[in-house]
Amino acid sequence: MQAEAGPGADSLPERRLSRTTLRNETLLVLALSLGASGVSALISFVGSVTEPGGLKDQAATLNASAAPGRPWLDLAWQLFGIATALVPVALVAHFLLREGAGLRVLGFDRTRPWFDLGRGAAVAAVIGSSGIAFYLAARGLGFNLTVVPEALPEVWWKYPVLILSALQNSILEEVIVVGYLLRRLNQLGWTPGAAMAGSAVLRGSYHLYQGIGGFIGNMVMGVVFVYLYRRWGRVGPLVVAHTLLDIGAFVGYALLAGKVDWLPTA
Repeated sequence: MQAEAGPGADSLPERRLSRTTLRNETLLVLALSLGASGVSALISFVGSVTEPGGLKDQAATLNASAAPGRPWLDLAWQLFGIATALVPVALVAHFLLREGAGLRVLGFDRTRPWFDLGRGAAVAAVIGSSGIAFYLAARGLGFNLTVVPEALPEVWWKYPVLILSALQNSILEEVIVVGYLLRRLNQLGWTPGAAMAGSAVLRGSYHLYQGIGGFIGNMVMGVVFVYLYRRWGRVGPLVVAHTLLDIGAFVGYALLAGKVDWLPTA
């Protein structure tokens, strides 16, 4: 069965690359980014399920201090981590430029800003509310750790760093796991269904550190995002949606933790 052309498939490379080159390139990109994160999350999950006590009694902390008690050094580490996490995206952009395309072939550019913002905000509104409900249910049933989205000190740069972290997460994940990976899997002859499943499982895998709930919830989100990408032909709205979701989680937790009864804290 011939694979679906998908967004950006009309921009053919100036020099057709071999299947071996495309496969190895894709594996290297994943090994340097979210594939490695998936392996790390699996190891973390094994550690959690073999730890005495239930999953909900353990915590998965994001955006923690890198140098407690030393705010300027902490800020330097935070910015360094955000910047270096985006290097794989630069590598993907390099590979796509080699084909005469660039990130625009994935719909990650400034040509349709209002389309990206509008669609992204709508997607975030729908997924955000259902995602919170799913997380609370999964944790209540013992399938998820308590997720602590941020544990930064009360310093002036706290909220700007949380917003930058949200933006970094969204660019890294949507460019690589949706746009780039689907393009490469299409070129390697994967069927549309298999490529969607591969992208969704990868997204779920690097959230496994949160527990079974994090894995399943993000797999479902991955299927939805692949569907929308194929429909719109752009990762731009997905980057916007993901950024808004993470800002809501990071900043919302910082503002509400300990002040509302329904939000679990470590």
